[in-house]
Amino acid sequence: MATFSDIIKKHPLVLVDFSATWCGPCQVLAPILKNLKDHYGDAISVVKIDVDKNNALASSYQVQGVPTMILFKEGQQVWRQSGVLDLQQLISVVEAHK
Repeated sequence: MATFSDIIKKHPLVLVDFSATWCGPCQVLAPILKNLKDHYGDAISVVKIDVDKNNALASSYQVQGVPTMILFKEGQQVWRQSGVLDLQQLISVVEAHK
């Protein structure tokens, strides 16, 4: 099984969504992230991490609230945001780091 480190290094751009099943804003963000993935196709990988099932990983990235999104470029963190952004805001973030 691939480790988190393998996943963020496998693709040039990886957007990680730290979320929880009980989180209302996380539910709002889910279709926005699907639209982002549809927009970029294979140019970006979108990974959802459930903080309740991956507590140690969330702690290692100091995730205090959900949703928290972290963008990795070639394995390095280049952007981070907590809360919900709309599709256009996320596209702007990705474009700034392509």
